[in-house]
Amino acid sequence: MVPTFESNGAVKLRVWARWKAGEACVAFKADRNGADMSLKIALAVAALAGAAAVVSTTAQARPEVVEIDGGYTPGTIVVKTSERRLYLILDSGRAMRYPVGVGRAGRQWSGTTRIDGKYLNPAWSPPDEVRRDKPNLPEVIPGGSPRNPMGVAALTLAGGAYAIHGTNVPGSIGGFVSYGCIRMLNEDIKDLYQRVPVGTQVTVTR
Repeated sequence: MVPTFESNGAVKLRVWARWKAGEACVAFKADRNGADMSLKIALAVAALAGAAAVVSTTAQARPEVVEIDGGYTPGTIVVKTSERRLYLILDSGRAMRYPVGVGRAGRQWSGTTRIDGKYLNPAWSPPDEVRRDKPNLPEVIPGGSPRNPMGVAALTLAGGAYAIHGTNVPGSIGGFVSYGCIRMLNEDIKDLYQRVPVGTQVTVTR
């Protein structure tokens, strides 16, 4: 199920499944079953290193096991935007909780989707919106580069617009900082990456 993306009441699917709220185009290169693959996918990503971030507290990579209501199916990922927290449901009433960075004002969305791809050290191609602000950026920033805002891993979401990914700006975690993607500390995205398969349901709430 494609998530609902909201931007001033306008919802519009564009080329490469780009949504009007937070257009982006990211090039991923991953080795799947020994084959080098390139995937052009629209993502709304956070600003590059050095961009201002609104942060509530300094987050640390330390997922907690907590109680949670809502009747979610075990294995589901739940992102609560207002809390800036991601929950991986373990069983009835319990979940692992991670701090995250979420969409800034006008870039937030809600809905239910699923993970449709898993990538380690993805390369990043700056979206048009970022390139307009920083025209000297290279066409592609390689995976593993300290300048790559995707961090060490990315879980892409069905619908082609957004992802759950790492970061090269750990101080931004806990804030309203992205164009719609869910941003995690690198240690946390590595942990989550190992726990969830492609096809995992992801529910994002306000």
